[in-house]
Amino acid sequence: MKKNMIAGALALLLCGGAPALAQGTMSGSMHSDPMVGGAAMSPNKTIVANALNSKDHTTLVALVKKAGLVATLSGPGPFTVFAPTNEAFDKIPSATLTAVGNDPALLKKVLTYHVVPGRLDSAAIAKMIQDGGGKATLKTVEGEDLTAMMDGDKLVLVDAKGGRSTVTIADVYQSNGVIHVVDSVLMP
Repeated sequence: MKKNMIAGALALLLCGGAPALAQGTMSGSMHSDPMVGGAAMSPNKTIVANALNSKDHTTLVALVKKAGLVATLSGPGPFTVFAPTNEAFDKIPSATLTAVGNDPALLKKVLTYHVVPGRLDSAAIAKMIQDGGGKATLKTVEGEDLTAMMDGDKLVLVDAKGGRSTVTIADVYQSNGVIHVVDSVLMP
């Protein structure tokens, strides 16, 4: 029964019927991105250029700058970024967030754990999940794995510590990849 539910959710997603994941739309080679953080996202701008406009990602942008990753995420990629919102960072105890922010190696490790090489939109991830029998392993730039799976019609990521993060806005296309907004910070 559970296998049929997963297959049904994946079928809906692959056919464009899953509203939680199909918020970005494709039209030929042009993409129409959803609004993120009150700002229009442009598929002609880089990951960093778009993130700078999102009021929901000011913490992420500040940490990317602090970690020295702006040039990398502005480069050609392509990258798939699971972008935690400010509220996601607010879930982390302030002492932990301060400790991570004050340790350049750890900060870079946490941030690159949110980046997967390649341009994986929700349809590509759904196919990987389907092909994997309900789960897919995504190798991050940091080097460790994330597990992707469906929970109903929502894409969920499970980190190395067992923490779960749900994609709240999928398929925000960029000139150098794609962003999926997530509701929790992933920890390697």
